[in-house]
Amino acid sequence: MLSRRREDPLQDRVYAFYKQKNRDKGLYSEMWMPFVTQVCMVRDNYYIVLIFSIIYSMFLCFNHVRILVMYYGGIFDALAVRCFQADIGGPKNNLQFSWTSQMYAKLFCGDSDNKQHFSELVDTAIVHADRWRDTRVYALFRNEWGMSAVCVYTIQDIDDVFRTSPFAPDDEMNRSRECVLDSTKISSEILRNIEKTSEMKEWVRPEGDSGPILFNHRNYTHIYIDSSQHNRSHTVMFLSLDNGAIHKVMQSENHSFIIAEYRPFNHGAHTLGVILQPSSKKLYVYSRSQLVQLDVANCAQYGNTCQECVLSRDPFCGWNGTHCIPQTNTTRQDVAGGNHAICASLPNSHRPEKVFRHPTKAPRPQENVTSITLGSKYFLQCPVSSRHAEYRWMWGRKNVTFCSSREEQCLLLIDNMGPEQEGTYKCVSDEMGYSKVLSQYQLRVESSAVGRLSSPVVWICLMVVLIKNLSC
Repeated sequence: MLSRRREDPLQDRVYAFYKQKNRDKGLYSEMWMPFVTQVCMVRDNYYIVLIFSIIYSMFLCFNHVRILVMYYGGIFDALAVRCFQADIGGPKNNLQFSWTSQMYAKLFCGDSDNKQHFSELVDTAIVHADRWRDTRVYALFRNEWGMSAVCVYTIQDIDDVFRTSPFAPDDEMNRSRECVLDSTKISSEILRNIEKTSEMKEWVRPEGDSGPILFNHRNYTHIYIDSSQHNRSHTVMFLSLDNGAIHKVMQSENHSFIIAEYRPFNHGAHTLGVILQPSSKKLYVYSRSQLVQLDVANCAQYGNTCQECVLSRDPFCGWNGTHCIPQTNTTRQDVAGGNHAICASLPNSHRPEKVFRHPTKAPRPQENVTSITLGSKYFLQCPVSSRHAEYRWMWGRKNVTFCSSREEQCLLLIDNMGPEQEGTYKCVSDEMGYSKVLSQYQLRVESSAVGRLSSPVVWICLMVVLIKNLSC
C-alpha cells in the first residue's frame, strides 16, 4: 500500500503486511507472529519492487495502490512494511544491497482482558482516506482454535510506532527514522545500528486501542471492504468462508452484524478472491475454476414488508413505501439498530396493503390442508429466512417445539398421526418483537373407510369388464 505525503513527498511510504513463523519455540508460544515494516519508497512510472532478503518475499507495488505478496516456504509473520523514497541501499562497504530504511513492528489483535490473541494474519483490506493519516487497514486474523477476528489499524497509529517506539532490544539505539535524499550518504555509525536491528519494541495496536470489531467461530479466508459508502458511521465487509460461502457484514462503531450469507458456487470451493464493483453493487467471487457475479443489492430477498426490510439492517437497501429497494435518499432504513417501529410512522397511503394494522404482524401464508393416513409419520417443513430470528411451531395456541436458526429448515415430526394430532399448525418467526407466520398446515386424519370401500367397487368394475369380454 502506498502512502503519499502531499505536504512532504520525500517522506512517502509503502506499507505491506505478512506473517512469519514464531522464532520462539517455547511450549506456550504462538505459532505465528504478526508484524508491520517500512522502507523508503523507490518509485518509477509503473511499479516498485522491494526485495526483503531477510524474509525471502517479494512485494510488487503498483500505481493502483495494490501490493502483491509472494510467500516462499509459508513461514512468515504478520508485518506492515514501510518503504522510503530514495532508499537505494548503503555505500559499497556497508549494506550496499540492503534496505537502510526498513523498520518493522508486531501487530496486536485480541482482547488482553479475556486472554484472547489472534496471531495468524490471513488477509488485509485497505480503505483510503483524503488524509493519509486516516487511511484504515482492516486485517483478518485467526487463531489455532479456528476462530477469526478483524482488527482495524490506521496509518497514523502505524506511523506513530515507527517514529516514537524504542528499538528492540536496545532502547538506547540512535538511528534516523526519516527518509533521506541519498541513502548512500548515511553515516557509518547509523548504518551499524541499522544492521543490528530494525524491529520496534512497541506493538501496533488497533484503532483507539480497541479489540476486534468482529469475533466469530468461523474460518474466514478473505476480506473485502466496501469503501464507497457515504455514511462513514458504518462499514460493509465481505468475508469468504473456507466452504466457499460469503458473509456480508455491517460494522458500526459498537458491533458487527451479519446481514446475509451468499453461496456463489454449486459445490464447496476455495475462494481465491472477492471484488466489489461499487456503482452497480455487483460482487465478483472467483475460485480456481469459476467466476461468479452476485447482486449484493438484491433487496427483494428480505421480504415484502417494511419490517423485514428494516430488520435486514442492510445499508444497500431501504423501504420506499411499497417495496424493499436499493437505498436512495428517500428510502427508510435503520442500519444501527434495525428498529422496525419506524414503519409505523409511514403514511397510510405508503403502507403495504398486505401488512396487518398492527405494526408487528405480517400477512399469513396460505393454509395447506393435508390428509394423513392414520398411524403414519409426517414432517412439516418451514424455511429459515433469517439467522437472527427465533423459530417455533405452534399447534393452536400452544408452542410445540423450537428450532435453531442455524438449520436450513425448521422441521416438525408428527410421529404417529391420530385424531388427537388434528388441527392447525403454524411455523412462526420472532425477531426483535416482529412476528411472522412462515408456514401453516391444517392436518386431518385420512378416513380409512374410504380405502375399504374403494376396494369392492374396483372388483365389481373388473368383473363387469371381464363378463363383457367373455360374452363377445
